[in-house]
Amino acid sequence: MSMSEELTQLGQLHRQGVLSDDEFARAKARVLNGAASTRPEAPAIAAVNALRRSRDHSWFGGVCGGIGKITGMATWIWRLIFTLLAVCGGTGVLFYLLMWIFVPLDEPGFQRASGQQPTV
Repeated sequence: MSMSEELTQLGQLHRQGVLSDDEFARAKARVLNGAASTRPEAPAIAAVNALRRSRDHSWFGGVCGGIGKITGMATWIWRLIFTLLAVCGGTGVLFYLLMWIFVPLDEPGFQRASGQQPTV
C-alpha cells in the first residue's frame, strides 16, 4: 500500500470517529516517517534471528554453545537438556540434528542482537 493510500485510509477512519485526534496524529506521523511499513521485532523473534552455532563452544556442531550464548545459560546445561531429551524418546537427537542443519554457523564479523562482537 502506498503512502497516499495509507493517509487516505487514516483520514477516513478519523472522519468516521474510529480514530481520535491524538491517534490520528500519531498514525499519520508514523506513515510520514516510514515506520508504518516496518514493525519492530519482538524480543523473542530478535533472539531467534540472532541464533548462531558457536565456533568456540562446540563439541559436535556448536548448537548448545550457540543457544547458551543467546540465553545466557551455561553450555553444559543445554548439553544436559539435549542428552536427557535424547534418552527420553530420542527427540533430543532430532532437535539437535535439525538445528545443526538449519542454524547458521557463527561468523567472525556477525553482529549479535545485543550489539556484541563474537570472540574469534
